[in-house]
Amino acid sequence: MDLKQLFTDDDAVSPVIGVILMVAITVILAAVIGAFVLNIGGNQETAPQTQFDWEYSDNATAGGTNDNVLVTHGGGGSLDATQLDLGGGWSGGGCSVVDTDGLSAGTVVIGNASQNACLHGASSGDTLEITWTSSSGDTSQIVGDSTVP
Repeated sequence: MDLKQLFTDDDAVSPVIGVILMVAITVILAAVIGAFVLNIGGNQETAPQTQFDWEYSDNATAGGTNDNVLVTHGGGGSLDATQLDLGGGWSGGGCSVVDTDGLSAGTVVIGNASQNACLHGASSGDTLEITWTSSSGDTSQIVGDSTVP
């Protein structure tokens, strides 16, 4: 046996690599097609693109500055009040999401029962957040936030 011929004879390497690559491509293609056919990714409900206007004012009885807030829907997609929650630094004071059918531009989103400014209970520098949750409850996202002045 010639030793030089042993190192230069690589006829079997190319077909083996070719078969491995073809099997790998077939498996990947089957997985991608299967994901589309079986809808594995699913359709997730996306948060509405909205803008909120935050208006801070003083509450004379509480004795603080910028301790009242009124949040209105400034534009973008309409909202379902049942899908919104208060997050971040909210700590009482009677603020709640105004329960109306279809919150649209210009309507009060967060206030008191009379849709006026409410006492947010946060300190200056705290962040107040509005969180949206999908109707299925699987997805949530912060759709608005503001830092108390």
